[in-house]
Amino acid sequence: MADTFTDASRALFAKNVFAHVATLESDGSPNVTPVWCLLDGDEIVINTALGRAKAKNLASDARVAISLTDPDNPYTVIAVRGTVVGFTTEGADEVIDQLAKKYMGVDSYPLRREGEVRVTVRIRPDRIAQQPA
Repeated sequence: MADTFTDASRALFAKNVFAHVATLESDGSPNVTPVWCLLDGDEIVINTALGRAKAKNLASDARVAISLTDPDNPYTVIAVRGTVVGFTTEGADEVIDQLAKKYMGVDSYPLRREGEVRVTVRIRPDRIAQQPA
């Protein structure tokens, strides 16, 4: 049974807080990357580009861990262990634009690279820990 987010944890996700996403390399070693994120219902949504380590890792192993720290109170932390439940290029350009609006205040993601294929990853939280509880 998946955990659900509290109102306090939803409020933290609504801020311009970078999430640190931990994925597993093919040899089992961890890879941690700061990313933009948002909540859609009870799923965490991130966006990356095909070919990047986190995209490769998440496509081959659905296990993921995510943490966020409140910039206004560094003792307020959310840690999530979850499972990738969606991995698609469909609509991914619109999602990166939505994230750019949230984090940069611009309508279109300005850091696109020629030939880059964006992918949206949806993560179901299996275990949520929040400090303070």
